[in-house]
Amino acid sequence: MGKTRFGQEKEPRVNIRKEIADSEAVLNWVARRIASYIRLVHRNTRWQRIGYEELDQLAEQGEPVIVVLWHQRLAQSPYFFPLDKGRICSITSSARAGSMVGRVQQLFGMDTIAMSSHKRHVALSREVLGKMKQGISIGIAADGPRGPERVLSTVPLIWARASGKRVFGITYSARHGREAGTWDRLLMPRVWRNDGVFLCREWKETVPRKASEEQIEALRLDLEQHMNDITAEADRMVGREPWSPQP
Repeated sequence: MGKTRFGQEKEPRVNIRKEIADSEAVLNWVARRIASYIRLVHRNTRWQRIGYEELDQLAEQGEPVIVVLWHQRLAQSPYFFPLDKGRICSITSSARAGSMVGRVQQLFGMDTIAMSSHKRHVALSREVLGKMKQGISIGIAADGPRGPERVLSTVPLIWARASGKRVFGITYSARHGREAGTWDRLLMPRVWRNDGVFLCREWKETVPRKASEEQIEALRLDLEQHMNDITAEADRMVGREPWSPQP
């Protein structure tokens, strides 16, 4: 503790904004508000659900899979997986924004694992593989938590190689909505009189157990393209202009 010019000890500064931001009560209140928005969008949108037959069957059989999505399409992620048929664990960031995503997803009945810079990849992978051994699927925004936008990480490939589980790309789009001014251009659908689509498609490639770095890179690019293709397809189905890289 420092001293004033009169030799008196200074009182420690209280950062009110930080205390509010870190308050469990405030964080839970914000999470509930976000969840309410997601439910309103879902309730007031006419949805098509396409390509889910295989995933639904696997979920009912208790067979876990790896679900890949883009960070831009997180706003309806609680409805990506058939939670009435099986369980899924979402990988989130331990940073404030990622922690909030986890809180929201937990309100919908999803499990979460926080991925932090302090947690070694080996430890995280061990935790993820443990979940899959319990029959719990794993979901990850493969360009998160900070981007670059739509640059897929190798993480889902590593888990597919280690587990031998199937990989499904899932996305959604909505006719009416706007993109937030965030690094991922998060799609925020309108909450009334909207049309939307959930699109699920399996990525059919296999990750060899002893894949070389060159093979991993080729597979990474292939899965990245798969995700861009299905997201563009979903956009076109609702009359939305597909994503293009920022100049």
